Amino acid sequence: MEVNYTFASVLKPGQLQGWLDQTGDGFRFSFKAPQRITHFSRLRDCTTHLADFFTALKPAAAAGKLGLILFQLPPNFKADLPRLRSFLAAAAFRRRNAPPIAFEFRHPSWFVPETEALLRQRNAAFCIAQTDDLATPEIHTAATHTCFRLRRSGGYKPREIAAFAERFLTLAQDRDVFVHFRHEDEPTGALNASAFLRKASKLSIAGHAR
Repeated sequence: MEVNYTFASVLKPGQLQGWLDQTGDGFRFSFKAPQRITHFSRLRDCTTHLADFFTALKPAAAAGKLGLILFQLPPNFKADLPRLRSFLAAAAFRRRNAPPIAFEFRHPSWFVPETEALLRQRNAAFCIAQTDDLATPEIHTAATHTCFRLRRSGGYKPREIAAFAERFLTLAQDRDVFVHFRHEDEPTGALNASAFLRKASKLSIAGHAR
């Protein structure tokens, strides 16, 4: 489950624990990084903010329910590889059991081999996103995980869901695959997610049966 709450709000004491208590084993939360890091500071001089954010997520890590951390950059944030390199050098990313991370770049200037090389070096995922306005290239830069955000309005047809299930199960053979459908305003995303899980489960069972 992707949590957008942390983009604009600070987690209150006990709030995260309440979410953890209401979910079963195997459930994982992915969190969007605060806008003060991605939009206000724009990845510059935010080491303390980053450390505070990771500290707030420790209960989820301790419970085995911490998924991906997504850094979604503003659409007008053009490529700045030195700044990204400096940001990725933060101690929070190097600590033991640091969570997997992904970057959603929304300005086309980031879609270059140099960005891919830097993310590979830091085992950070290139978020593969689909919206009405932009579809990012499918690039898998992290050895341990990858990230898809499928946010096209109106959702996806059954044949598209089936194709996603086959594709993501293949990717999941050697890495964690985090897939998030649009989940606000209308139920389409939740329905797509349910259909996707059913199809993936059937394909997985069929694969084991062969």
